[in-house]
Amino acid sequence: MNTLLDISDLLRLTQEDLLENPGAVDVARTARLLRRLGRVAGSRDLLELTRRVRAEVTGYGPLQALIGPTTTDILVNGPHDVWFESGHGLERAPQARFADKHHLRNFATRLAASAGRRLDDAAPYVDARLPDGVRYHAILRPLGVQGPFVSLRFPAQHPISLETWLADEPAELLQIVRLMVTRRIAFLISGGTGSGKTTLLAAMLSASHPDERIIVVEDSTELMPQHPHVIHLQARQPNVEGNGGIDLSTLVRQTLRMRPDRVVLGECRGAEMRELLQALNTGHEGGCGTLHANTAHDVPARLESLGALAGLTPQAMASQAHSALDAIIHVERDELGRRHIAEIASIERNTAGLLSTTSILTLTDRRITRGPAWDHFALRLGWSAC
Repeated sequence: MNTLLDISDLLRLTQEDLLENPGAVDVARTARLLRRLGRVAGSRDLLELTRRVRAEVTGYGPLQALIGPTTTDILVNGPHDVWFESGHGLERAPQARFADKHHLRNFATRLAASAGRRLDDAAPYVDARLPDGVRYHAILRPLGVQGPFVSLRFPAQHPISLETWLADEPAELLQIVRLMVTRRIAFLISGGTGSGKTTLLAAMLSASHPDERIIVVEDSTELMPQHPHVIHLQARQPNVEGNGGIDLSTLVRQTLRMRPDRVVLGECRGAEMRELLQALNTGHEGGCGTLHANTAHDVPARLESLGALAGLTPQAMASQAHSALDAIIHVERDELGRRHIAEIASIERNTAGLLSTTSILTLTDRRITRGPAWDHFALRLGWSAC
């Protein structure tokens, strides 16, 4: 009964039946459609078939069983090549299989449609947020050579507080990070993919004063702080004719007319970095964002490259970033996959007028080592009064 052919026939009938009789995919509907197929199923098989059909029609199909409280990512590299992460690094999931590439493409197209986006030969990739908050990316052949490829990033099912994120770190670090929020320090969180940048930023913003108005600008809504006054602005991709796109730079400029207390750029990866720095340099304290970088000391090079995209010389970017940013928080994952803060550094200008960093503190084996920039940063935090 549980062959791919059976579920395919039942799925086809269910989709046709839903067009004529909208409603839930329940046991009664499944039993009725099985009778039309000339099949009979016991109660256990009937429940299982209903679950599988419901997952195909309204859920995540063959991936549904991989989704749990700790799931952060599911990556589909082809019909029979699925990986997932639930806090222990990437693991293969041989039990999660699509029937073929056609089945996978239909799945990817359905998810795109649920987000109000198009995925077909004319628009062969999509980056969107699904209705349940999942970050969704898909790319079709021939752009994805062995595709379709699907990437799903799941938000935390329970909000993560600073205390939780820093539970394994020294209590002093929690106090420092909290002060960075309350003293309205302007900062960037750097790190690699999956290092916890967005989760940490959400936890820090959640610790902001409830009276503050936070405006978050992102390509696709992902940053969800637990705060009573958060406004989300999301970029719009151009249509297939190349018209109608609204980029992040435009949205950051719009925030300045919306009375923000904090301007937040979910991920800095283009010319919009110039707009954020200009905002921070014109009275909008406490702004922040995330940035991909291997170490805190690689951030100056990343900022220079982003500045070049915005038409800024290295010296101009150095001038803007040095006056706008107070600190870089660099996060990493250890050999066990646990996320942690590795370093906090300050942004400086060297004798050539270019950007550099100086360590404020580093963490090794849960021990804090204060760096050359600590004293100045401590004054900025008001640490002497703690």
